[in-house]
Amino acid sequence: MAKILIIEDEKEIAELEKDYLELSGYTVVISDEGQNGKKEALEGDYDLILLDLMLPGCDGFEICKAIREEKNIPILMVSAKKDEVDKIRGLGLGADDYITKPFSPSELVARVKAHLQRYERLVGGGTRENKVIETRGLRIDKTAHRVFVNGEERQFTTKEFSLLTYLAEHPNQVFSKEDLFRAIWDMDSVGDIATVTVHIKKVREKIEADTSNPQYIETLWGVGYRFKA
Repeated sequence: MAKILIIEDEKEIAELEKDYLELSGYTVVISDEGQNGKKEALEGDYDLILLDLMLPGCDGFEICKAIREEKNIPILMVSAKKDEVDKIRGLGLGADDYITKPFSPSELVARVKAHLQRYERLVGGGTRENKVIETRGLRIDKTAHRVFVNGEERQFTTKEFSLLTYLAEHPNQVFSKEDLFRAIWDMDSVGDIATVTVHIKKVREKIEADTSNPQYIETLWGVGYRFKA
């Protein structure tokens, strides 16, 4: 069963999260301080991290950046801050989701399950032959979870890779933000579709020579996005 690290300084919230996740069968460890939490996240063997934004020692942004530089495991940011700029910054640093306090324990468990299931599908398939998508200098190795642009490897988070792969597997099809949110985040009405916009931006920055004139992922204003074959 998956092992989850909770980095949260509010004891009551951390214990509530822990109780509900353990009832769902997960192994859970709590760290209540920023520096210790970062050290545990980097050195421990975890499948997912629940990361509070405001922490003593160092904040969640710093911890998220440090984790993402070394690991691709799902990171779910949890915060009482509702400002759009904080959400965009967190997602831009590589967080896979942003949950605003207060939230229901059932919503938390649903999101954790969805992210873990998608991550397991990406890295645990055990496929013998690598499945590769290639088009105009872009090479997506689905089995090895690697992306190359004109022979140069680019680093992708789990959600960024899932989004790029999904679009590339459905060339010339138009998807709304809602379509992509359901497909990639495995959730229907739960969550914020602004997540899609942030991830599209990050993917473009990694694969496009000119993000203002993209050759791979095209925006159809008022409609959605399309991967140009």
